[in-house]
Amino acid sequence: MQVIYEDNHIIAVSKTCSEIVQGDKTGDRPLSEIVKQWLKEKYNKPGNVFVGVTHRLDRPVSGLVLFAKTSKALGRLNEMFRTGEIKKTYWAIVKKQPPAEEGELVHYLMRNEKQNKSYAYDTEKPDSKKAILAYRVVDRSDHYFLLEIDLKTGRHHQIRCQLAKMGCPVRGDLKYGYDRSNKDGGISLHARKVSFIHPVSKESVEIIAPVPDETLWKTFEREIG
Repeated sequence: MQVIYEDNHIIAVSKTCSEIVQGDKTGDRPLSEIVKQWLKEKYNKPGNVFVGVTHRLDRPVSGLVLFAKTSKALGRLNEMFRTGEIKKTYWAIVKKQPPAEEGELVHYLMRNEKQNKSYAYDTEKPDSKKAILAYRVVDRSDHYFLLEIDLKTGRHHQIRCQLAKMGCPVRGDLKYGYDRSNKDGGISLHARKVSFIHPVSKESVEIIAPVPDETLWKTFEREIG
């Protein structure tokens, strides 16, 4: 487990594409339990250790996950995520060139629970939820484009679904129309950065997650800096 930030109230770790944030029907050990064990051993704590889940990443997505170490921080962080006070920045690798170098995508998403998939529509539908993100092309290689995503709302599979609707499915994302899988079984979507005012100290915090250990990702990271 890679810890990229820690203070008395918050711990941020870098998730790999194979890990789950919270327990699910697979029965695999979630990242929240791994963090608990790490804190217990680091601080030699007896009994239970508090770790609160403040947000989630899809299993095939890599990157930054914030956990709360205190109940006070958990309540405040949950509210900050709900109100959009925590700015989330993602990186996505796509093969097809977007229609513009930058833009805002607004769709109405409907979730199909049975398929575990969301569908994007241009107009509002019954039970749909409005989804907004801004994107810009920040780098390119011979075959791929790196998009930086400013996520405005937090819907199920939002980035994956909206980029696919734009005609640019995320590299490796078979569920949303990419033509082949990645070698590691994940998709090339990475939770790169969070920025917020600390819920307790009130100081400005910016946390950046290193990209996955893969040549394409490392090349993009090196070029952007």
